[in-house]
Amino acid sequence: MAVPKKKTSVSKKGLRRAGQHHKLYANNNVVVDNTTGELTKKGCISPSGYWKGKKIFETKADREEETTEE
Repeated sequence: MAVPKKKTSVSKKGLRRAGQHHKLYANNNVVVDNTTGELTKKGCISPSGYWKGKKIFETKADREEETTEE
């Protein structure tokens, strides 16, 4: 069984882990929604409630527009 000869110091451990932060930010793919033109993350619903060109849910702004029209 392999056993380290000396304890790994906090600074050495931090230096080894320092290069792993780029992995967290690499998968943030931003896509432009075709119907609204808004920027969304890939695979997510747009802030205005559209998914693949279809209205999925009503937003607060949509409800306010309906009350002002009446």
